[in-house]
Amino acid sequence: MITLQQAQTMITVARDKGREMGLKPLSIAVLDAGGHLLAFAREDGASPGRFEIARGKAYGSIMLGMPGSAQMARAEGQSYFMAAMSSTFDGKLVPVPGGVLVKQGETIIGAVGVTGDTSDNDAAVAVAGIEAAGFTAWA
Repeated sequence: MITLQQAQTMITVARDKGREMGLKPLSIAVLDAGGHLLAFAREDGASPGRFEIARGKAYGSIMLGMPGSAQMARAEGQSYFMAAMSSTFDGKLVPVPGGVLVKQGETIIGAVGVTGDTSDNDAAVAVAGIEAAGFTAWA
């Protein structure tokens, strides 16, 4: 289980890492293992639509049990599969890097979705936040 304090640590560290890397304003969502929102932050200057993107990156990771990078590869190789999954989950999936699974041991306990910069940079700051909270990131 991810506590609110751990979720807030993930967000704080991801934001700090983003500032250190000189990234554009970020939006960060932390979801539990059931896909429910635990915490969210949208930095000043980030567009309001970024909430849905951050949540979609994390939600797709949880619902499919694969990080955004794996979803993107799947979409490139089997677009019909990801189209079907998007339909199954009411279009809530954003299958690109930046959706990172949170693991405790071998168990997936949540996901972090980050958006605002390049997808690879989004994933990098998500990993930093997850690891700072004491968990393993699967990007």
